[in-house]
Amino acid sequence: MDKLTIQEEEAMQAVWQCKTGVIKDFLDAMPEPKPPYTTLASTIKNLERKGFVTAEKMGNSYLYRPQIVEEDYKKKFMNGFVSDYFQNSYKELVTFFAKEKKISAGDLQEIINMIENPKK
Repeated sequence: MDKLTIQEEEAMQAVWQCKTGVIKDFLDAMPEPKPPYTTLASTIKNLERKGFVTAEKMGNSYLYRPQIVEEDYKKKFMNGFVSDYFQNSYKELVTFFAKEKKISAGDLQEIINMIENPKK
């Protein structure tokens, strides 16, 4: 699975949100500032080429659907991120956020509770 550019990730967020749609649907789902229609259309075509979306011809346009599940992409992205920036250590990742005061003691306790009492 290829890593997506920021522009491609933003487009995929809209595709995952809409689940299926035409370029205009994805454009409407994107936050401001929205890219130009033609830029988004090119980005979606790149996503199709990379295997992230599939296209089905519907009249004069194409209906697009995600080919990759959002959760699968997140797992792959996060594993690569932790590997690249935190020596493959999730402990290092959490420590970084704790030192930067981006995670509270309460948040950490919730995480500990989820680890100790996983939902099946």
